[in-house]
Amino acid sequence: MTAGAADPAVGAADGPVRAADGPAGAEGRPGAVADAHGAADAHAAADALLAALRGRGWTVGTAESLTGGRVAAALVDVPGASRSLRGGVVAYATDVKGSVLGVDADLLAEHGAVHPEVARQMAERVRGVVGSDVGLATTGVAGPDQQDGHSPGTVHVAVATPERTVVRTLALEGDRDAIRAATCDAVLREALSAVAGDGAR
Repeated sequence: MTAGAADPAVGAADGPVRAADGPAGAEGRPGAVADAHGAADAHAAADALLAALRGRGWTVGTAESLTGGRVAAALVDVPGASRSLRGGVVAYATDVKGSVLGVDADLLAEHGAVHPEVARQMAERVRGVVGSDVGLATTGVAGPDQQDGHSPGTVHVAVATPERTVVRTLALEGDRDAIRAATCDAVLREALSAVAGDGAR
C-alpha cells in the first residue's frame, strides 16, 4: 500500500462557526449539527462511512490529537466496525506525533502541532502504522487556552486515501466539548466525501 497523492489545495473555513449553537460542516459551513446532539450526528456519519468503506473494500485508521480517540470510538460504536476499522493512534502530545506517527520533526519544531501539514502527515502516516487504506487525522485547539499562538477552535482535519489526501481548516466556536464534537463530525463527513464521493457528505 502506498500513500495517496497529496491534494494541493488546503480547504479553509469561511468564517467562525459557533459549534455549540448550530451546524458546522467539514469546511466550517452549515451541514453537520455540532451541539449537544453531536454524538448522534457522529454515529450517523460513522455508519455511512463504514458502509462506503465496505463498498470499496477499504479499511481505515485514525490519528487523533484534540479529539482524543473520539473518532475511533464513533466508528467502534457501529456494529460490524471490525470489518473496516484497523486501529487508531491518540497522538495527544506533540512529540508523539513525531515518534509514533513519523510527522516531520522540523515541521513540529517550527510550526507546532496545530498546522495543516501536520494533519496531512498524520493522516498519511497512520495508514502505514495500522495497515489501513484510509487515514483520518485531527489536530487543533479545543481550549480553553491557546496553543502555540492559536486560538481555541482552530482545527485541521485530514483524510488520506489511496487516491488523494484532503486537508480542511476549521474555525469553530463553542466550549471545549462542542469543538471536539464538531471536529469528530467534520472529519467523518470529510472521509465519507472522499470515499463515497462529494455527494455523500
